[in-house]
Amino acid sequence: MTIGVLALQGDFREHLEMLRKIDVDACEVRLAGDLERVDGLIIPGGESTTIGKLLRQFDLLESMRQRIRAGMPVYGTCAGAIVLSAEVLDRGVDQPTLGVMATTVRRNAFGRQVDSFEADLAIPVLGPEPFHAVFIRAPIIERVGPDVEVLAALPDGTIVAVQQGNMLATSFHPELTEDGRFHRYFASLVDRSLAATPLARESR
Repeated sequence: MTIGVLALQGDFREHLEMLRKIDVDACEVRLAGDLERVDGLIIPGGESTTIGKLLRQFDLLESMRQRIRAGMPVYGTCAGAIVLSAEVLDRGVDQPTLGVMATTVRRNAFGRQVDSFEADLAIPVLGPEPFHAVFIRAPIIERVGPDVEVLAALPDGTIVAVQQGNMLATSFHPELTEDGRFHRYFASLVDRSLAATPLARESR
């Protein structure tokens, strides 16, 4: 199993370090050829408009969309959640997105950098211990489709983590903590995907 991290912009290095910390083979994805080598993909936090434009510039937008729709597990954190979403409120004038996840997100919903915060969240799929989440210029997930499961919300009901099949999205940055449970959970989705389609990698 190899998990790629989109390495065009944002905090991709922290995701790579976390994956290696939990003993998962990880690599940077910058070109369409890199995408062919991975079994799952993480889209990191950063600047969602810039990430979208770079995806188009490097001819990754459609190849990623096709792989995800074919079942490749993908996990978007913060800006990555925006890039995955089918609907982005307050989006940039020219902001390409993958549009593969049945979510509606609002960018920078909590305010500017100075309004960043941390919170302990109950996330049952990760176990009984709360997950310490770091929010930095975070989006919120305003609406979800019928096939989207809410994994975590703030006390006021604001949705901050969701799953739709093999797709995960969080408003927060688990890679900026010492807690590897979210990355392990994503790795388990990749592992199950490979088990369900054992010839998928050989055919690429």
